[in-house]
Amino acid sequence: MSFARIARRSFLATAMAIGAFAAGAGRAQAVEIQYWQYVFDTRVQAMTELIKQFEAANPGITVKQVTFPYADYQTRLIAAKAAGRGPEVMQLFYGWLDTFIAGKLVQPLPKATFKDAEIEKDFFPIVSAMKRDGQYYGLPTAVRAMALFYNKDLFQKAGLDPEKPPQTLDELVAAAKAIVRRDGAGNFQQVGMALDIARQDHNWWREILVRNYGGESYSPDGRNVAYNTEAGAKALEFYTGLQKVHRVGQEGFMDEGQAAFRAGLAGMVVDGTFRVASYKTIQSFKWGVAELPTFDGKKANFGSYFANAIGASATGEKLAAAEKFLAFISSEKAMNVWLEKVGELPARRAVALTEANIKDPIYGPFIRALDYSSTPPMVDESAQRQVSIDMINGVLLKDLPIKDALSTAATREQAILDKFKPK
Repeated sequence: MSFARIARRSFLATAMAIGAFAAGAGRAQAVEIQYWQYVFDTRVQAMTELIKQFEAANPGITVKQVTFPYADYQTRLIAAKAAGRGPEVMQLFYGWLDTFIAGKLVQPLPKATFKDAEIEKDFFPIVSAMKRDGQYYGLPTAVRAMALFYNKDLFQKAGLDPEKPPQTLDELVAAAKAIVRRDGAGNFQQVGMALDIARQDHNWWREILVRNYGGESYSPDGRNVAYNTEAGAKALEFYTGLQKVHRVGQEGFMDEGQAAFRAGLAGMVVDGTFRVASYKTIQSFKWGVAELPTFDGKKANFGSYFANAIGASATGEKLAAAEKFLAFISSEKAMNVWLEKVGELPARRAVALTEANIKDPIYGPFIRALDYSSTPPMVDESAQRQVSIDMINGVLLKDLPIKDALSTAATREQAILDKFKPK
């Protein structure tokens, strides 16, 4: 065989080897991570758009979005962890953090990528609810506040000014009484106020009404129940009185409060920013948003959020990809997408506090409320929520005295808090 032929074969073999190595290197660099969240249509759509943008900017990374019904979500995460195949990035409510840390579902954010000083400068202060023992465990894309949604058409039909929603709790009751309609048998055909304790009304009572009446829901460190007071009793009496005394609404009317409002059969409903995108599809009537009514001028609101965290099992190239993805979905660009598609407020101050947002007739009331919102460091959101639901149902369905129901709830919830107290 000639030297030239040998050289040519050697060159071809070397080229093929280099090509094979390059292809193998390309495959090694490609990594797929999973992002898990619960099913909420607008949130899923927003994340689908963000994943598309992220993958375009990071061609070596693929993100697979996996969703589950809300009721199954935490159970699925726990099962996946037990099987050793949990997601690299996951969504969690801020009130689940202690449970997720105890279950070893999440890991602290790497400080080299997510610097404390930058987080605390750029995000609203409620982000601190994701910090434990000097470590952040997650960051939100958006934050939530509560507001009063009201049906302008029903206001006008009831002889109320559709551009002047109630500013006090007394005005709220008066407006609801003017709007409510019943048939000859006394059954509700139209409610003045949609009531739904299992969704947002438990937050309205515990985190807002209690403060309206001058109390607090928890001690500053979140370790002790603080609502078993006169303020707590007045707040519970007001909320349950909407149904028992004033008869302006009824739990279970059209199954869900937001469904009654969407149907145009509820004058008002207390709800969060996450409902804006859904309500924007209403075409049968005009509606508005107002800051929540107050008592004696005392403003209060509940700031909350779903954060995104890195799964405890993420390591190596998957951890690096997860860091990049988390940084992207908590960026200013992502927050603008989330505001447009979901209606939740940007978690970064610079994105939320624009003049246009503050003056916006829909988003403005929520954004202004962030200045006086509280975010208690909950330890087991699901269990604590159930305590409030049982308490309110006890008053409404079993006719328990206000103070007895309140005391029982405080005792039950304190036992939940005590499980997470440092030893």
